[in-house]
Amino acid sequence: MSFQFLHTMIRVKDLEASLDFYTRHLGMQVLRRKDYPDGRFTLAFVGYGSEEANTVVELTHNWDQAEPYSIGTGFGHLALGVPDIYATCDGLRKDGVKITREPGPMKHGTTVIAFIEDPDGYKIELIEKK
Repeated sequence: MSFQFLHTMIRVKDLEASLDFYTRHLGMQVLRRKDYPDGRFTLAFVGYGSEEANTVVELTHNWDQAEPYSIGTGFGHLALGVPDIYATCDGLRKDGVKITREPGPMKHGTTVIAFIEDPDGYKIELIEKK
């Protein structure tokens, strides 16, 4: 049996703010979006390139969600490779993106990483890939 990783789903309170974050700040594209009026929710899939060839993020917006979601203790983070982590973080910071861990080497290694947060508080690890 052959498996393929298709997507990771996260629930978002403000779909437009999340779409702006993932497309404008992280360079993803909205691949598809569909409203489900009977269920009162919208699914939007964002990513880099086609869903057939890439793992994507599914943003689930429940229309009646008034309070922010609790991230919980089980979820860790999404991870993205970037060519220049310092320039990337400088640009994101200028755009008002929250950087929760400044770029630098890992504590017990040499990989250069940073962490940012999306509008709902989900952590995104940036990993420098030269």
